[in-house]
Amino acid sequence: MYLDLSFSARRTTMVIMEVPSIDCASFRALLEGDDPGCLVLDCRSFFSFNSSHISGSTNVRFSTIVRRRARGGLGLEHIVPNEDTRNRLVSEEYQSVVFLDDRSSELSQVKKDGTLMLAVTALNRNRCGASVYFLKGGFDNFSCEYPEMCTKPASPQGLSLPLSASCHPDSSDPGCNTPLYDQGGPVEILPFLYLGSAYHASRKDMLDMLGITALINVSANCPNHFEDHFQYKSIPVEDNHKADISSWFNDAIEFIDSIRNKGGRVFVHCQAGISRSATICLAYLMRTNRVKLEEAFEFVKQRRSIISPNFSFMGQLLQFESQVLASTTCSAEAGSPAMGKNSTVFNFPVSIPVHASASFLHSPITTSPTC
Repeated sequence: MYLDLSFSARRTTMVIMEVPSIDCASFRALLEGDDPGCLVLDCRSFFSFNSSHISGSTNVRFSTIVRRRARGGLGLEHIVPNEDTRNRLVSEEYQSVVFLDDRSSELSQVKKDGTLMLAVTALNRNRCGASVYFLKGGFDNFSCEYPEMCTKPASPQGLSLPLSASCHPDSSDPGCNTPLYDQGGPVEILPFLYLGSAYHASRKDMLDMLGITALINVSANCPNHFEDHFQYKSIPVEDNHKADISSWFNDAIEFIDSIRNKGGRVFVHCQAGISRSATICLAYLMRTNRVKLEEAFEFVKQRRSIISPNFSFMGQLLQFESQVLASTTCSAEAGSPAMGKNSTVFNFPVSIPVHASASFLHSPITTSPTC
């Protein structure tokens, strides 16, 4: 297929680029070749990519603001946010670049204003010397034919303790009086990032089983039980409308990344794992994955359905969202996104309904000022 890369904002030039398709077998041969010069750019959603993706691929996402500015042209920093990978691309270390979406069999089926087409257009304009291909059938087809080359979908429930399997909130068993937010175990947000409660943080056997190497204690009064065994970072904030948790976002993000870069895993907790620690995890997802609050919220909620940052924390996250978007686009346009008709995030719910997929939770839980 030939791709028309003309721009209404810049009609002085027109570039016609041929983007050949590549089938799954040829793509696999390319990945397994002697020359490791293939960059795989996955243009699916943040949710889909984190559920499962081709090993070594990079997720490409554009925010609403970036899409609005696409007529002016996108830079490589929008396509490949990782600086090392981007430098390799500019230095022509990659011999080929393969784009893929969910399941499109032909490039002509891809939306002209969609992420994949915008990314292909931007890459062609920057002229990085690599051959550009489109994967026929997308991730769905490739993962069916070669599942061993894709990451396995992770269970969002994390570690499940015996308590969650036998105890119900209305049980008469005196051993089942543990609050819902302490039942079950920490949940995996990302392979190196876990979220849970203070009770979970007191279970060394559980932390060891998950491979935790560091903890972020988002409270002023929860103890650090195992300072001889794990690395700790304390964020002493209360769960109330006066607390300034946003001033800790950058420190927390840097700490998580430092542990991740060493091959470790971080467990973030407060008292209940509902408000303060969830806020830190949301801020991390927003900054490092360049996603909106709504998308990050739904992603974490799918894994720990009782999360409910207090109203003030949600406001601080919205402000942080503006900063995150402004860091890659014109700051004059980086306001908070408009609330969609079906939005649940911007209603700031006090109680989050429990999803049936969260097996260790048996009923909705209403948060309190001490969460």
